[in-house]
Amino acid sequence: MKKQIIINDILAHLSAELSAIKTAANNAHLAATDDQSVAETQYDTLAIEASYLAEGQSRRVNDIQQAKQAIERFIIYNFEERMPVSIGALVQITPEKGGDKWFFIAPAAGGFQGVLNRKPYTVITQNSPMAKALIGKYIDDDVALTIGTSKQYYLVSGVY
Repeated sequence: MKKQIIINDILAHLSAELSAIKTAANNAHLAATDDQSVAETQYDTLAIEASYLAEGQSRRVNDIQQAKQAIERFIIYNFEERMPVSIGALVQITPEKGGDKWFFIAPAAGGFQGVLNRKPYTVITQNSPMAKALIGKYIDDDVALTIGTSKQYYLVSGVY
């Protein structure tokens, strides 16, 4: 199933990101608690800055773990021709100008970009402006999306 390939790609990406962030969080924690980080004057803020960084990295570890769990629990299914776009859809849209674009609407990992059958796709979450514009649409529906001051128009070419 094509969507399982997308799910596997997302999980591999999240696992790699989680590993890198865990290392960064551990390094930041070590820097915050290192003997050489002890403040020598009231203006020496190295330990405080390192502790803020460690806290932020720890939060990021938690966020990625939650995203990974959401993707692992996600039940994928194929859309039939007359089903509206919803979470779990692989959507093909055609802009007024240019080539087709592909989006996979997932519960997490928005912004991840992958390639399926030599076609690039972007993962979006249901809270993204593009997903909000697409959800509830059918094949051959027009979609309008305002970005800044310009309005862009698309045609829903496929829902899988």
